[in-house]
Amino acid sequence: MHNPFMFDWNDLKYFLAVARHGSTIAAGKALDLSQSTVHRRLEELERRLGRTLVTRQPSGYRLTEFGHIMLPYAERIEATIDDFQRRTIDAEQDMKGVIRVTCPEPIVARLIQSGLVGNFHGLHPSLRVEFVMSDGYLDLSKGEVDIAFRSGDTDDELVGRKIAESIWAVYASRDYLNRHGPPERVEDLTRHLLVGLDESLANHRAVKWLKEVAPNAKMAARVNSVLGLVSAIKSGVGIGPLPVALGDAEADLVRVLGPIPELTRSWRILTHPDLRRVPRIAAFFDFIVHQREALKPILTG
Repeated sequence: MHNPFMFDWNDLKYFLAVARHGSTIAAGKALDLSQSTVHRRLEELERRLGRTLVTRQPSGYRLTEFGHIMLPYAERIEATIDDFQRRTIDAEQDMKGVIRVTCPEPIVARLIQSGLVGNFHGLHPSLRVEFVMSDGYLDLSKGEVDIAFRSGDTDDELVGRKIAESIWAVYASRDYLNRHGPPERVEDLTRHLLVGLDESLANHRAVKWLKEVAPNAKMAARVNSVLGLVSAIKSGVGIGPLPVALGDAEADLVRVLGPIPELTRSWRILTHPDLRRVPRIAAFFDFIVHQREALKPILTG
C-alpha cells in the first residue's frame, strides 16, 4: 500500500540529483553521500508515490514519463526550501547587532538604573542598545536613529505606542525661595528670575509656555538641555519648569507650581514604518511596550 500524501520531503533531493547527474554514483558524489544511500532513498520515494520516477539503462538512469512530469514540481519545492533557508539565515542576522535609541540624557540614566536595558540584553544577547542622547529630535526617516522615546509632537509618518505621561511643574531651589519667596500662581512668574531652554530648542513646549505666561520676565539663564535646566535651577539662579520625574527626585528642589496642564504630553516609543518589521527593531519596540508599567515611574515620576 502506498500513500501519496505521506513521504519524506527530504527524499526529493535524491530524485533531483539522479535526474541531474544521470546515475546514483554521480548523485552520491554531488550530495557527499554513498551510492547505496541515494539508491535506497530514491526507491523509498517511488514506493511511497506508487510510481516509478527513473529507469535504469546501460548508459545510466533516465526519467520515466512520470518522472518528467514531476521534475518541475520537485524543482519548485527545492527553490522554495532554499528561499526558506535563506530567509531563516537573514532573520538570524537581523537579530544581531546594534539598536540605536534616542532619548533625553536624564532618561538614559534612569532606564539603565532600572535594569530594563539589562533585562533586554539578557533576553537578546546578540543585540545591543546604543543610546544617542539628545533633547532635540533626530530624524528617524533619514536613519539617524532606529527608535525614539519622545514626549512632544510627533511626525505623522512615524509609528508609535504611548508608554507613559510626561508631566511638568515649576521648581525652585530652597536657597532661591529663601531669597525671593515662591510664586503663588502662574501670573507671578513675571516677577521672578526664570531659567529656560535656549533658542536651539525654540520649538519645545516649555519654551513656548514661558513666552506665553511670562513674556516680560527676566531670564537668569538659558540652557540647551533638560539636564541643564535641573542644574541651573538647583544652583539657585532662577526658577523654571521641569519634568516631575526629575524635579521630584531632587532633594534640593521644591515644586512651587503645577503640574502644568499645558505642558503635559504623552511619552511614546516611535520608529519609522520601514523599520517596524525589522526583527531586531521589533524586538526592542515590543519589549518596551510590554514594560509600560515599569516605565511609568521612570518617565512620569
